[in-house]
Amino acid sequence: MDNDLVQLLRSVIREELVPVKDEVSSLKEDVSSLKEDVSSVKKEIVTVNERLDRMEIEQQSTKQDQELIKRAVLETNERLINVESLLENQHRIIELLSVRSIDQEAQLKRIK
Repeated sequence: MDNDLVQLLRSVIREELVPVKDEVSSLKEDVSSLKEDVSSVKKEIVTVNERLDRMEIEQQSTKQDQELIKRAVLETNERLINVESLLENQHRIIELLSVRSIDQEAQLKRIK
């Protein structure tokens, strides 16, 4: 009878364990799916980080280019100011020479 009781207990335990096994199996599948999702997210994060790194490099390059352009514009402005000053001086000289030329012509006409 002892043996029958043991068999009965085993049978009851097996029947009770079936839903637990099913639940554990379902949980394992869920965990596996979560692992895949996490792995996918990690790959996406790596891709995003690589893009950010490239963008930072491009941004630094753009900043350097902007500095070069800024210097070139400042140098061009200085040169333009110098050219304007030279033109103003030339204009004054031309005006002065014109006045002298007119005066000389007037003097020559008076002499004749």
